[in-house]
Amino acid sequence: MSASRERAIAGVTAGLIGEGEEVTWRAWHFGVPISMTSRITAMTEPEYFVDEQVRGPFRSFRHVHEFRPDGSGTLMIDRVKFDAPLGLLGTMAELVIGPYLRRLIEKRNAHIAATD
Repeated sequence: MSASRERAIAGVTAGLIGEGEEVTWRAWHFGVPISMTSRITAMTEPEYFVDEQVRGPFRSFRHVHEFRPDGSGTLMIDRVKFDAPLGLLGTMAELVIGPYLRRLIEKRNAHIAATD
């Protein structure tokens, strides 16, 4: 995620993360530095894990990562649900943030697939 300068800055910053553990990310989005702390709230290896924002820019943010066998590989499915803060202004911002997050996750997943 070099374009957004994303990096883990606190909590679990290397290796595997487990249920109940947290990681804080810092990145630049829309020209603004943003930090978000997520906690792994559910995990069943190797099927899925869920991370949820405990501190950060969203009113709520939940990201489900599912892994399913697919031929000789693995299909990864991301499901993200978020709510922006700021009432009506936040609702309008969600129209921009939603597609932006989708592209960001698709780009990250393409990178993961390419390094496999």
